[in-house]
Amino acid sequence: MKYKIKILRQKSRKETPYWQSFSLETQLENATAATALSLLNSMDPLTDTDGNISDKIIWECSCLQKKCGACAMLINGRPGLACSVRLSELKGGEITLQPLKKFPVIADLMVDRGILSENLKTINAWLSSDAFASESKNDILYESSRCLQCGCCLEICPNFDPDGHFFGMASMVPAARLLEELPEKEKTELKKQYRRHIFGGCGKSLSCRHICPAGIDIEELLVNSNAIAVWKRFLGRKI
Repeated sequence: MKYKIKILRQKSRKETPYWQSFSLETQLENATAATALSLLNSMDPLTDTDGNISDKIIWECSCLQKKCGACAMLINGRPGLACSVRLSELKGGEITLQPLKKFPVIADLMVDRGILSENLKTINAWLSSDAFASESKNDILYESSRCLQCGCCLEICPNFDPDGHFFGMASMVPAARLLEELPEKEKTELKKQYRRHIFGGCGKSLSCRHICPAGIDIEELLVNSNAIAVWKRFLGRKI
């Protein structure tokens, strides 16, 4: 199968982005967008469809098995992992690859997602002592442990702005686990940060629900975490 791979390129944050197209022919039935990028970069020299010699395409990857989230990008306008989107599943012979738009571009398809870890620091998303949870909460704990921190949910979220106070589902999912595991007396600050940075900014559009590459049940985690951090706070008050 022959494909036209159209990539939005940018040499650095200060450079102006531009489109560049490449031709790729492969007989691999399960070829993915990551496969395409690897094959293009293996060409020596790499030339575009106009015959111009091109620099190698900069993109990020690690496991290539849908476990790390490093290769997140826009594929035909939809956020996803390059290692999990098969070329055969994309309609037509032209494929567009772009960096995620909610994060600063480092170069080409690589972006700086440092805001994700900074947001987790803000809400104190870590354990400071031993924690335990009942077996009845195993499903919640399992779901919340599968987040890749890839940023796909934030890319599609209409409420997330990297400079805003709403941290999105990339912070909600790790918080969901701590809200179950932490002793009640240690949840006070986390609940406060949750109400400000997650509950307070979520418009409940749930556009992230079907975009998660890991298939996390975001809606279930959100409902459960809201109940712990928000609604029980009100139900506990004397009327």
